[in-house]
Amino acid sequence: MPDDASAARARQRTGTGIGLLLVLVLGAALLIALPDGEEAPPGGACRARTVRSWQADERLTAEFARYGDDAGRTDDWTGGDGTHSVRLPDGRVLWLFSDTYLGRVYGPPNPHGESYTWRDSAAPLVRNSAVLMRDGRLESTLPAPLFADPAPHQWRWPVAARVEPRSPGADEQVVRVLLWVRTAGPAPWIYGVPTATEVATLSLPHLRLESVVRVLDQQLVPDPSRRVLFGTTLVEEDGWSYVYGGDDGRAASRPASHAYAARVPEGRLADPAAWQFWDGSGWAAGARPRPVLGDGRRRGVGSAFTVVRDQGTYVLFTMATGTKGLTTVAAYWACSPEGPWHGPAKEFSPALPPGQVAAYNPQAHPVLSGAGRLVLSYDVNWLETTSAADRLSRNVSLYRPRFVTLRLAPPR
Repeated sequence: MPDDASAARARQRTGTGIGLLLVLVLGAALLIALPDGEEAPPGGACRARTVRSWQADERLTAEFARYGDDAGRTDDWTGGDGTHSVRLPDGRVLWLFSDTYLGRVYGPPNPHGESYTWRDSAAPLVRNSAVLMRDGRLESTLPAPLFADPAPHQWRWPVAARVEPRSPGADEQVVRVLLWVRTAGPAPWIYGVPTATEVATLSLPHLRLESVVRVLDQQLVPDPSRRVLFGTTLVEEDGWSYVYGGDDGRAASRPASHAYAARVPEGRLADPAAWQFWDGSGWAAGARPRPVLGDGRRRGVGSAFTVVRDQGTYVLFTMATGTKGLTTVAAYWACSPEGPWHGPAKEFSPALPPGQVAAYNPQAHPVLSGAGRLVLSYDVNWLETTSAADRLSRNVSLYRPRFVTLRLAPPR
């Protein structure tokens, strides 16, 4: 949810969204510059990386609009946030979403006389969904929600996913999906108290849910702002899955959240005993996770962020700290998964649709990237506290992913 109190109230009214507003890299002139003194260590392949150029990916954005506006079915995806993707062995791309509108949409004008495609305000809302793409075209929505609530007043939000062997060295592959479990709570936890990280296993090729395993339970951590959920992003390298997570930083003295890192051998994401956490000096099973980034003030992340590896360098995109968190983005870079992380880079603000809206949750999509191009999605939501739910229904384009293509390069 937004770190801004008014945004949090808006999200409560809508009941929607992964809610950790992270601004995507957008703007008429987009350029990240490293702060003075931030230089890459000598030797090796790692070099400081920054955004050299960008352009909106109109094709991908339009494809989600086309699919969401298709009135041929009444039980499929018409809008959602928390956008993640994973390529399946047969070439299809599985898109995972958090809070999702189903139902039917209607062409303009809407009941208010506006020229927007719209949905009925009573349209079904589910906590998660999955959509399949083939050859660049979205073709079907899996039965939703894909991941049932684990208990009353709790829900699951899917985050990062990967295809891996069912067990180390096995020929059979499965899809592992990281899940965030949240529990309904009072203010300021109106979007849910962080509860646990789980891993779901989906069969291939039919994507049947086989199991859900809890890999890190946080219910015994007394301060919810100190609870860590893993899976906001995942990087595969040298037989390991490096899984990143964050806390929510809700304490008044900590306007920024901290980033954490874990690693798991390939084929063992669903094995809690295989998880190793960065404890401040090394990777250890059963260790208490220690932050790899964040001082709680100037340096820090949102509870959702994205990490990519580009020519030997890790690059992290996240919301800015403090009150700029709904409108401004920063970036960090490192030479190893755990850091040290350099930055934040020069901050910038995105171009947004008219009205009380914000962009959030930038997510890299390596399955669509290549040849020096990096594809990122970002989500958009309405923030005005008195009319958020109505606005998402009267203009369905406000609650769908949008895409941009970046090119990274050493800073000039």
